[in-house]
Amino acid sequence: MRLLLAEDERVLSDALVTILTHNHYSVDAVYNGQDALDYLLNGNYDGAILDIMMPQLDGLTVLRRVREAQLTLPVLLLTAKAEIDDRVEGLDCGADDYLTKPFASKELLARIRAMMRRQPELVDNTLQFGGLSLDRTSYILSGEGGSVRLANKEFQMLEMLMENPRQVIPTERFLEKIWGYDSEAEINVVWVYISMLRKKIAGLGSSVQIRASRGVGYSLEAGK
Repeated sequence: MRLLLAEDERVLSDALVTILTHNHYSVDAVYNGQDALDYLLNGNYDGAILDIMMPQLDGLTVLRRVREAQLTLPVLLLTAKAEIDDRVEGLDCGADDYLTKPFASKELLARIRAMMRRQPELVDNTLQFGGLSLDRTSYILSGEGGSVRLANKEFQMLEMLMENPRQVIPTERFLEKIWGYDSEAEINVVWVYISMLRKKIAGLGSSVQIRASRGVGYSLEAGK
């Protein structure tokens, strides 16, 4: 699951990226409102975390323009302001939730999970295909032969495949969605993680296969 984090306090931003990454989110971090708007309008995110007080464009302006562009991704606002009028303004602009600084990391993660669950495509916390089950909350992949907890990027890749079974997902799409636009990762890193996933799926005794379409990408197929 890919998030955009827009927070101009670099120390806080770095800390939040660490927390989110540790909890199996892919995160792009920006430090001003204009970059946040550009990334959201041109990227493909599952959600956004916007600080209200940012240089160039404030978070509320970014949110208004995102909603004007008919983007429906969930948005969580971060702010040092605790007044009721400020919270109401943020929600009226189209925010899904509001979190006042300072906050505990557990509360941030809980609010992200809650707003993601409100998205129709994310109602089910368990993905299933061909006898495999992937738990989105524990990151555990289960099959007839047992279960295994997936690492961060393994989970995100398999989540994409199980959300789109039998559909070829381009290799560049994995890089964009999981490693992000600014990553220096080479395209062969996708093959490395696909290889690790194949071994773990086989280790569960599953006949499900991740098939390669040469020069295009990968798809999840039911075994014979």
